[in-house]
Amino acid sequence: MKTYFLQVKEVIQETEDAITIEFWHPLAEQIKYKAGQFITLIVPADNGKKVRRSYSMSSSPHTDTAVAVTVKRVPGGLVSNYLCDQVKKGDFIEVIEPMGNFYVEPNAENERHVVLIGAGSGITPLMSIAKSVLKMEPKSKVSLIYGNRTVESIIFWKKLMDMELADRKRFNVVHVLSQATDSWAGYRGRINQANIVVMLKELDIHFRSEKEEFYLCGPVGMMDEALGIFDVFDVPKSQIFKENFNAPMLDEELELPENESLQSREVTVKYMGDDYTFKVEPHQSILDAALELDIDLPYSCQAGMCTACLGKCVEGKIKMDEDDGLTQAEQEEGWVLTCVSHPLTDGVVLEIE
Repeated sequence: MKTYFLQVKEVIQETEDAITIEFWHPLAEQIKYKAGQFITLIVPADNGKKVRRSYSMSSSPHTDTAVAVTVKRVPGGLVSNYLCDQVKKGDFIEVIEPMGNFYVEPNAENERHVVLIGAGSGITPLMSIAKSVLKMEPKSKVSLIYGNRTVESIIFWKKLMDMELADRKRFNVVHVLSQATDSWAGYRGRINQANIVVMLKELDIHFRSEKEEFYLCGPVGMMDEALGIFDVFDVPKSQIFKENFNAPMLDEELELPENESLQSREVTVKYMGDDYTFKVEPHQSILDAALELDIDLPYSCQAGMCTACLGKCVEGKIKMDEDDGLTQAEQEEGWVLTCVSHPLTDGVVLEIE
């Protein structure tokens, strides 16, 4: 994985608890990325170690000169609070190169309707996609359904308004507020199956058109609601794309095979000619356990999205919290993502290239 030390060009306050950090490109090269991808920021922690967190780029490679990520403060979040409170113009931040399979590659010949559905900070990659399609595909149009609590919490509120006013025929936004004031005239509540159908029909979505593509990013519950509607209307899976910001937490119920459970188990990881044998506790992923022991395995996003932590299980059985980053064929061959993997049996052996 390639890393850069990028200088902060500007810090923009988007909402009370969200900022956009713009970076200068390195002097010697232009960072190449696709609309919708993420980069990983590496920041110092209190214990002297470094912590990595992945953030989707809100900038577009087709419309913006700077690379930008938008960060929303998470209560108690080590990295988000550091970025929101301490990063300033002129600072340097270590960054891992762009990654991710959630993206669009615009083509001027395309004539499609790109439908974006997001909530909260899920707008980040969707903004990059919207700007890119509108700029590079003059025959395409973009619609956005965007959920938030209040008007004040809407990230890119003015930018979205300006984009819509610039070309209402090609860009439309439908806002949904869960804590709207009495003066709010738009949709209320959370994005769910009932109001998704109404909003999509309002946006002239036909569900069965080959020219419609759906991009989802936000809380798992919101995406599940949308996916349920797509199942009802038989929308081909090839036209649906989703980005999971976080892997499921371990306090959620895992669907484990009968007679198998998460226990403290010993695993062996073969990496760069060395064998590392260590215990993985039920609350840990294999990567978590390795990092706590200062075993420097490759990783980036820690959410099962980027495949930087890819390894092959050659002995034993493993359970992954999140497998969207791998194809079915890769999983059948034994490939796993260590950041979301837990040993189900003793004697698990992983090989990492």
